[in-house]
Amino acid sequence: MIDGLDPVIHAPKRLAAMAVLANATTVTFRFLKDYLEVTDSDLSKHMSALENAGYVATTKTGHGRGATTTYRMTKAGEHAYTTHRNALRTLLDGPK
Repeated sequence: MIDGLDPVIHAPKRLAAMAVLANATTVTFRFLKDYLEVTDSDLSKHMSALENAGYVATTKTGHGRGATTTYRMTKAGEHAYTTHRNALRTLLDGPK
């Protein structure tokens, strides 16, 4: 019944971050933080979990206050997100 649900993506903030990344080439840390309305540490924790799973790649440029962190979804992330989204749809649609 729930085949395909990914526990790494299933957390609401991670799912929302993956949804944003699925619709963008790259996204900055600041944009995600503002969009998700989370703290720096909360976003860092969730993005680290996605990066550790291989679903997100992180790029850091600059130093100190001018530093910028950007994220992009990897191919593994695209596959995992699509599989998870399809499993959610199947679950929410119920038996046919």
